[in-house]
Amino acid sequence: MSKVETFRALHRHRLPGAPLVLPGPWDAASARVFADAGFPALATPSAGVAASLGYEDGETPAVEMFAAVGRIVRSVEVPVSADIEDGYGLAPKELVERLLETGAVGCNLEDSREGVLKDAARHADWLAEVRAAAADALFINARVDTFLRGVTDPERAIERAALYVAAGADCVYPIVAPVGVLPLLRAGIQGPVNVFAGTDEGPSFAELGERGATRITFGPGLQRAATEALRGIAAELR
Repeated sequence: MSKVETFRALHRHRLPGAPLVLPGPWDAASARVFADAGFPALATPSAGVAASLGYEDGETPAVEMFAAVGRIVRSVEVPVSADIEDGYGLAPKELVERLLETGAVGCNLEDSREGVLKDAARHADWLAEVRAAAADALFINARVDTFLRGVTDPERAIERAALYVAAGADCVYPIVAPVGVLPLLRAGIQGPVNVFAGTDEGPSFAELGERGATRITFGPGLQRAATEALRGIAAELR
């Protein structure tokens, strides 16, 4: 079984209280830590990788992001999915080629740019082109940014999700969706649902799974927690 097939299989037949937990490495060293801990797959966060490279979120040049993803992929044996923001303005064929060159098995693709939601139908058409270029070689996680951009009606997220699934997305990611609406999203969305989790207090992974999460990711939360821990070490050294 190839790595992308393994990654797809990890999303299937999840029990309600046992979602797939995907830590987000920001460099090769953190990727090894998570892989050595026994996680079966990883999912890079663009903001965490940006911080490791000295950039603000959304400002990483595409060439540096792909290079960083490649280093992470080469450092571990488990499948790695990559957050490549909104695709960096690349044509679908080039985007897929560059992503496959890194060895990644999947990607996150956002449906907003510079804080503004994209037209959902046009974005779905673009996702369909990415799907066609990738065939079965990539697992596409379509991020739905409605909640992130202040659109609180869950039906708007469900409408976008339906378009993206029809376009060939393997999973849908309604980022920062309130926990209370997860059952409604689960009922209205076909296929796997990615849920964002914080690193502090909040529902357990099992509770998120019972509410509708197929898989859980953390954005840059783990990188930021590690940075805070390092600040404490630095203060003690000082």
